[in-house]
Amino acid sequence: MSEFNTTFQPSLFILTGLRGLVGARLWLGPLLSLMYITTMAGNCTVIYLVRTERSLQEPQYHFLSMLAGADIILSVSTLFSVLKVFIFDLYEIAFDSCLAQLFFIHTSSSMGSGILLAMAFDRFVAISHPLQYTTILTNSRVIKMGLAAFLRGVALMTPLPILLKRLPFCKGQMLSYSYCIHPDVMKLACGQVKINIFYGLVLVIFSFGVDFLLIAISYALIFQAVMGIASREGQMKALNTCLSHIFIVFIYYGPLLAITVMHRISHRSSPVAHAVLGNIYLFMPPMLNPIVYSLKTKQIRSALRKSLKIHIR
Repeated sequence: MSEFNTTFQPSLFILTGLRGLVGARLWLGPLLSLMYITTMAGNCTVIYLVRTERSLQEPQYHFLSMLAGADIILSVSTLFSVLKVFIFDLYEIAFDSCLAQLFFIHTSSSMGSGILLAMAFDRFVAISHPLQYTTILTNSRVIKMGLAAFLRGVALMTPLPILLKRLPFCKGQMLSYSYCIHPDVMKLACGQVKINIFYGLVLVIFSFGVDFLLIAISYALIFQAVMGIASREGQMKALNTCLSHIFIVFIYYGPLLAITVMHRISHRSSPVAHAVLGNIYLFMPPMLNPIVYSLKTKQIRSALRKSLKIHIR
């Protein structure tokens, strides 16, 4: 293990994985490799289909391809450290590499949250104002909304590595996960960490918290509009267009909320529970997003079958 240098910054951190589970590497390595392959293949397929299929040239599918892009960034940013831990049994990560990784993890997570909000707005417009749908959500507005989610993520998360870089570290080098995130690195620091704690709380509230609140408001308005539809069949058809998005919102924000709470009460929670929940938060949403939308969306299934037939020929 590396010595601390004169600035009290470690040259590296030690990643953890699931050391509390005996023999975890034997099955987790292959499983995580399969999940990465599934994630990359699924999200790349979504982007390809949206770019090439004319039937998918609608705002909701453009937002879906943006979400797929954010998921790819998240997966790539953790790929090497996670597989290094669970396949090669190597636990060290350089200090600067750790800061870069946590920046990309938090930025892509913020982007994903902003895109989920845009998708909720898309469903609200489609159900509440169907006749004005194409005039409200024009291609230029869709691009601007996606760009806003990207720029917000970069702007909000850029201070995180900067705030950590200024701190001395005196509480060891052992992290809780097989990747770096801000709360986990911050707990090893000493000195004036109040700014980091405050800024982290601001990020959670005014990024993910505000997004989730606005998504909830959007669905309250959607359900109000659905109740105004005369026929039962029409109501079910309208709600069915939202099911995929509702499911993705819960699998995205559920683990995120749980992991945020666990960091606030870390002294009372199991390290293994920390690691398991952290891996669920990291791997499940990017992997499930394309699967859920492919299973629940007829247009995507049709486009996928059409594309497969063309390539098989």
